[in-house]
Amino acid sequence: MDTPVTPSADVAVSDDAHLTRFLRSVTDFSNPDFYWQVLAILVSLGIAWRLARYLRQRFAHAQDRMGLLQALVEQTFPILALLLLGIAKGLSQNHFPAHLLDFCIPLLLSLTVVRALHHMLRRSFPHARWQGDISRLFSILVWGWLALFLSGLAPEVIHTLETVGFSIGAQQINLWIVLNGLVVIVLTLLLSLWAASLVENRLMGVTEIDVSLRIVLTRVSKAGFVLLAVLLSSSLIGLDITALSVFTGALGVGLGLGLQKIASNYVSGFIILLDRSIRLGNIVQIDAQAGGTVMQITTRYTVLRNLAGLEFIVPNEALVANIVQNQTFSDSRTRAATSVSVAYSSNLEKVLPLLESIARAQPRVLDNPEPRATIVRFADSGIDLELCFWIGDPENGSGVLRSQINLEIWRRFRDEGIEIPFPQREVRLL
Repeated sequence: MDTPVTPSADVAVSDDAHLTRFLRSVTDFSNPDFYWQVLAILVSLGIAWRLARYLRQRFAHAQDRMGLLQALVEQTFPILALLLLGIAKGLSQNHFPAHLLDFCIPLLLSLTVVRALHHMLRRSFPHARWQGDISRLFSILVWGWLALFLSGLAPEVIHTLETVGFSIGAQQINLWIVLNGLVVIVLTLLLSLWAASLVENRLMGVTEIDVSLRIVLTRVSKAGFVLLAVLLSSSLIGLDITALSVFTGALGVGLGLGLQKIASNYVSGFIILLDRSIRLGNIVQIDAQAGGTVMQITTRYTVLRNLAGLEFIVPNEALVANIVQNQTFSDSRTRAATSVSVAYSSNLEKVLPLLESIARAQPRVLDNPEPRATIVRFADSGIDLELCFWIGDPENGSGVLRSQINLEIWRRFRDEGIEIPFPQREVRLL
């Protein structure tokens, strides 16, 4: 018979007694209670494993853009095993001792926490290189605390951490409070980033909404989740949220004075994403040097890439406050032209249709609007003509296409005997 422990006794004593009872129940193979607990554990783990395997096979190729189905399948085994062991413990608590079940339940609970943390890290930071290191760190911390709990050393560790303290004003703070606060903040932020990733995956799958609007909604939702996590974690660890009003006021003054350019770029970024004046894939020209295809739009800057492979990082304020030439704002078709001269003796009624047929033969030249050859002027040495045509893929440039058309003009003029004049001067000696 175990020695009763009074309520005023140290917590470590009861934990040591609990550990002693567990070891005694495990080593006492002649006790029937040991065998029914082992049987309950094996049956619970077997049922949970079979169901988890069935769900993995059943939903292996299912569409799961948000990742909720994957998270549920990953947690099926430990959660179901916990549920079955909890039922077995509830049925036996008034009839048989269940020290072995008391030992297995924290193990399964720790496994559930570790898997949940790993899943949230993968969904929140899918491309981070340090993801594996942080996952291993979380696993070590969870299993390490479980070892302290099962060995009965957890109360002593807590008591030691509580003895190391310091004061901030009238508030007493110790290492245990600090560690609790860090755990709450990290878990709350991780949970908020995971929820934000679910919203992002859901929004990116809605093709009815414009890409720019989906991007801005994603970033606003992520900022909202992070802000909510900060406020919630502050309340959970006992910080006064009203104190944040002082920080908010100081931040507003800083934005109004020293950070106005940065704030202007961020506001301009949201304006660009909301009004969709500049979108991904647009071909824009800001000045004689900066221009190209819009590759990325962030809340602070926009990345342009020209045909030479050069990338321009343009502050969003420059795109909002200045005149920007957007060649593909409402229509991706772009007009291009090339010029040629013919001699005055040439038959223009034959030359003009010939130029149009040359442009029409190029695969990249659109049939609507049709290529059009026009007479520009009567120059000194010949008649200047212009061949205009339209292309539907301006992001690929028009220089190579224009060169191909000019080469074909030279060939056809040579075959048809059409003269391309060169400057001539008549000099008279008096």
